[in-house]
Amino acid sequence: MSKISNVFKQDWLILIIILMGFALGAYFYPSLPDKVPIHWGLNGEVNGYGSKLFGAFGLPAISLATYLLYLVIPYIDPKRKNYEDFKSTYQFLKYLIIIFFLGIEVMTLSIASGVIVNKPIFIQIMVSLLFILIGNVMGRFKHNYFVGIKTAWTLANEEVWRKTHRMAGPLWVIGGIVNIILAFTGTNFNGLGFIVIVAIITIVPIAYSYFAYQKIVHK
Repeated sequence: MSKISNVFKQDWLILIIILMGFALGAYFYPSLPDKVPIHWGLNGEVNGYGSKLFGAFGLPAISLATYLLYLVIPYIDPKRKNYEDFKSTYQFLKYLIIIFFLGIEVMTLSIASGVIVNKPIFIQIMVSLLFILIGNVMGRFKHNYFVGIKTAWTLANEEVWRKTHRMAGPLWVIGGIVNIILAFTGTNFNGLGFIVIVAIITIVPIAYSYFAYQKIVHK
């Protein structure tokens, strides 16, 4: 496994993206109000506020902490050797999460400073794209304790892990697409629709992993 110093060299673009987040926070800080939107409800409307300091630098700090966690995970996971088998996918996940945080920060700062008007559709589309992009690579996740659908049955058997993730990947993609469609139908059904989608892409893979495990064990 690569040394952390080599990983930093490999992740230079990710580090620049994280620094961009801090730079944006510093740029918008003077124009931010005392209360900055930091949380959105299921209907996409703002329902939580934070301090000016947290609004400017909270997300970049979370982004940095998340990146460091992703950096450490392959070294502490008992299944650490398997990370080499989905190295490119794991790298993709790092980029995806960091860019997602930057996108949320740009939207938050723009709304707080009055550059754009809050639109529920913004956050819904961003979350939907996250579902789609993660689902698109989920089938490549190898057996590990941190990344993927971790149930008692997927962790107990690598074949169950493989089958569950190959089934769940398209399900996540479809869920993301349906959620984007809902975003353009208005906000009345969005909250319930999102709950149903999350329930399906969460519960169905869990149930599938149980039955797949039972089938393999009895076989």
